[in-house]
Amino acid sequence: MKIEELDLPSEAINLYLQAGIEELYPPQADAVEKGLLQGENLLAAIPTASGKTLLAEMAMLKAVKKGGKALYIVPLRALASEKFRDFKRFESLGIKTAISTGDFDSRDEWLGSNDIIVATSEKTDSLLRNSTPWMKDITTVIVDEVHLLDSASRGPTLEVTLAKLKRLNPEAQVVALSATVGNAMEIAQWLEAKLVLSEWRPTDLYEGIFFGDAINFNESQKFIERRHKEDTVNLVLDTIIEEGQCLVFDSSRRNCVGFAKKCAPVAGELLDRQNRNELEEVAKEVLENGETKLTETLAYCIKKGVAFHHAGLNSAHRRIVEDAFRNNLIKMICSTPTLAAGLNLPARRVIIRSYKRYDPNAGMQPIPVLDYKQMAGRAGRPHLDPYGEAVVIVKTYEELTDVLERYINASAEDIWSKLGTENALRTHILSTIASGFANCHKEVLTFLGSTFFAHQQESWNFEELLEDCLIFLKNEGMLEQDNEIIRATELGKMISSLYIDPLSASKIIRGLEKTTHVTDITLLQLICSTPDMRLLYLRNRDYEIINDYVMNHTEDFIEVPSPFKQIEYEWFLSEVKTALLLQEWINEKSLEKIVENYQVAEGDIYASSDIAEWLMHATLRIASRINPQLETECAKLEKRIHYGAGSELMELVEIPDVGRARARKLFKKGYSSRQKLATANEKQLAGIVGPKIAQKILAYLGRETDSNGYVEPETLENKKQQKTFQDFI
Repeated sequence: MKIEELDLPSEAINLYLQAGIEELYPPQADAVEKGLLQGENLLAAIPTASGKTLLAEMAMLKAVKKGGKALYIVPLRALASEKFRDFKRFESLGIKTAISTGDFDSRDEWLGSNDIIVATSEKTDSLLRNSTPWMKDITTVIVDEVHLLDSASRGPTLEVTLAKLKRLNPEAQVVALSATVGNAMEIAQWLEAKLVLSEWRPTDLYEGIFFGDAINFNESQKFIERRHKEDTVNLVLDTIIEEGQCLVFDSSRRNCVGFAKKCAPVAGELLDRQNRNELEEVAKEVLENGETKLTETLAYCIKKGVAFHHAGLNSAHRRIVEDAFRNNLIKMICSTPTLAAGLNLPARRVIIRSYKRYDPNAGMQPIPVLDYKQMAGRAGRPHLDPYGEAVVIVKTYEELTDVLERYINASAEDIWSKLGTENALRTHILSTIASGFANCHKEVLTFLGSTFFAHQQESWNFEELLEDCLIFLKNEGMLEQDNEIIRATELGKMISSLYIDPLSASKIIRGLEKTTHVTDITLLQLICSTPDMRLLYLRNRDYEIINDYVMNHTEDFIEVPSPFKQIEYEWFLSEVKTALLLQEWINEKSLEKIVENYQVAEGDIYASSDIAEWLMHATLRIASRINPQLETECAKLEKRIHYGAGSELMELVEIPDVGRARARKLFKKGYSSRQKLATANEKQLAGIVGPKIAQKILAYLGRETDSNGYVEPETLENKKQQKTFQDFI
């Protein structure tokens, strides 16, 4: 089927033709024949790189042409950013695209003026909770990676969000995109969608097992020259020599870093001068965006043409690695499986160095087939590689036969809803009532009956769980009942809009009611006691250190459980450990020191501070209702958590590109305010923060440098200041 035959705007067709897209892939043609451009609901369960994004784009372009609005839902912020960049090219067609992944208590009404909105499932859920007006105008909903309904952490939110969107916009077209799963028809039936099911790929995928110096495919072998003592290194070198790129998946962050370091010296020998020079620049950018030993390790590896990628890297480093790989500068990335979860980073060869993952309850366990398929599906860059290879490393012949049966010749498992637990339901029942989707017991049950969980099982399975959740929410003052009518209280509406677990809200409320003596650690431990906070693991060597701290600062905690209640007390110590990390962060302890003290990575610090900022904002809002004298303290802490700095630096860290470390340097040199920076000598400023940053600061403050190097200050009263998190509250 030719692109120019499609019922799309001529400008869009020309855009695709200019990009070299002249004909649809077979699964895409199947989707068009099944009504993609006529508004039919569709589930496309097809392999990675088989053209799912083009299906989404065509549906959105057709919707916008008819005066509609499209919502593109993704599971990850990084994937949202990637799709936003992709869809920005439609601006040449007069189509406006926006992205929303931020504050969870914002209606983001400004988004309504756009034609395509990209958002995570959590942000979409929060927009529904906050009754954002433009959500009613959505005519096309794209759901990327819909198989994540199976995820215990993200699945329930995605499921309830889809059920709400279907209720709010019953005429809207739903286009769901998925990897191939075992029960695709069941998901399609729930969505009332036609199914496009295919194993077709634009590049052939050969799945094999490396054993005995060869990749063993079903009907052939490929021998790999032994240049190094480690099998995986030999596979990487073979890929680079053949002018390909490869992704290596390993079971842990430590293994990823270790393998990249092992591979770097030999891989670097295969690079030409131009490649090495370009990688030097990439490595410099890495060093400019980090301050830990891991940063130095990453920069070293990148100079040799290899890298590692995991959640412990900060977002700038992940972006740099991804971009350098897309530009074919980095030849190999060793990653934890997170990279396989949606980011568009295909490679000639995918090497699965370990197909087992650590389970705290059962030790090392084989990964699901779906996870294997996600990783293997990254093999083969369309239009760049003649084929793709997915290779699993094994050590014995017995293991080879097991992997062949377990993964290579196996089909992906069925997807199962994870909504049927009180933890998952509690927050969604409150939001369903607070946002007006139901106002009595029967209506709540009817709404839950529209979920994927109810589609897979009898809806009466919800009744006991529903009753438990309703009792909890009523007892906590978040719901009230008048005869048959159930409504959210003002407190309940606020908790729902803040997008926190009602149990988190309950803990915060109890803490704020009890507290009489408040310090930073008091409030930090309070938010760390909530189920929304991701706690640090309490290691054996931590117990004595954290316990001693608690004994010496008992008055700083709202309540200290008895040490004789071992499980409860150890959980409390984990909360305190996490709170102490946050305290070091806001007290400007260096990232390297925090990494060393808590055995975490830089990315973990930022992830913890992001969650803590959100929870402190919620605490501020709750305090305004029940303990107003704490508002000021909560507001200060929220801002300090955001920037990781002391209160006296807030005016400086809000300037773009300054950051906590540069702000402290400026402060120590006497530049304690924007007013003082506005009259600074450019050369002196450059000596403190470097020439580039100095120029950016001065430009932000309205200063221009003439040809003689003279800088004319501008009054700050006329300069528009950067908005901060507080401005959106």
